[in-house]
Amino acid sequence: MKLFGGKKRSSNWAISLDIGTEFVKALIFEVIGGVGYVRGVGRARQRLSDMAGGGVTDIHGVAQNCETAIEQALQQSKFLPTKVIVGIAGELVKGTTNSIKVTRSAPTTQIQITELQDIVNKVQAESFKRARAELAAETGQELIDVELVNAAIVSVTIDGYKVSNPLSYQGKELSVGVYNSFAPIVQLGAIETVVRELGLELIAVTAEPYAVARCLNEESTDFAAIFIDIGGGTTDVAVVRNGGVEGTKMFALGGRAFTKRISLALGESFAEAEKSKLSYSAGTLEAEKAQLVKHALASDTKVWLSALQISLEDFGATDLLPSKILLCGGGSNLPEIMQILRTSEWAKELPFAKTPEVQFIKPSDVASMRDETGMLKNIDEVTPLALANVALDLLGNSGILETVMRKAIEGIKK
Repeated sequence: MKLFGGKKRSSNWAISLDIGTEFVKALIFEVIGGVGYVRGVGRARQRLSDMAGGGVTDIHGVAQNCETAIEQALQQSKFLPTKVIVGIAGELVKGTTNSIKVTRSAPTTQIQITELQDIVNKVQAESFKRARAELAAETGQELIDVELVNAAIVSVTIDGYKVSNPLSYQGKELSVGVYNSFAPIVQLGAIETVVRELGLELIAVTAEPYAVARCLNEESTDFAAIFIDIGGGTTDVAVVRNGGVEGTKMFALGGRAFTKRISLALGESFAEAEKSKLSYSAGTLEAEKAQLVKHALASDTKVWLSALQISLEDFGATDLLPSKILLCGGGSNLPEIMQILRTSEWAKELPFAKTPEVQFIKPSDVASMRDETGMLKNIDEVTPLALANVALDLLGNSGILETVMRKAIEGIKK
């Protein structure tokens, strides 16, 4: 299977592909002066058998859906890029930030790239061991094969002073924080096969909660927030502290589970229940049906909240949790989600300094991305925009930290 029908361009053009449980969403965008301009938008519904829990279960079926979505975007953009960035999600995708602090023996000498590279390599090696051990414990497979999904240096401080480029600085204590996400190789292999079937060049696979957590480009050292992306099959959580991503977690409970509950309550097919769910979220479902849906979702919403609490417990083990929650993803449209997050009871069970403020992220909030199509209006379209935002660095000129990370990634994959 190959994509045809448009003039191909590489260099400053790319495709953002969000392979969700319910929909494939594709954006074709052009990068000009460090800003991404969306030139085409497409989406295709997945079959129930195509995806499960954020993972691909039918490679050929998913590839066909991706082709449909990209072809739709191509009708607007008139250009077919060769490069693509793809998001990855699922319970077995593990992401965390590890830091290492080094006391320099010669603090008056300038920091060199080899010194920074050595530090990052140590963090990478330790992160790989931890991720493999965690996945082995969860799956019961001691020799589970895992691979690095994406990595980024999220903080560098010299004697307590945060810098964006540490080279040529002097100082005694150098601290580097590195975010790494890993996934089972079988899950990554499925995505790579889909991209090969499309005849495209894969420039990156990125953990979706990491992409969403970076989409506001808030680099202030005092920025802190919890990002929650509720998709069709999973809920992705990312915690940001001090302007850097501290870690990401995912659990297999999303919009599809709520639709199944509505299907049982109303005696409707899955497709009919999905329509009822959307009408209920929009406030247009007839009153009698709406009451049945509201009652049916009460218990599932509590289960979802319990899973969220468990996901946040580790982040609150050493420090207070951020008191700002930012929501996106189609599943967050359910009114019960906002209602339950705005209650104070659940937050009292976690180390929040105060009841968290909850708000939505809109597509227009995604930094460095401009929608030239006028079609990106809904909160379920934040994730493909966030993936495109990550790709801006990959298509442009890499800075020193990106260069260091690239070398570290090459080393860990050998």
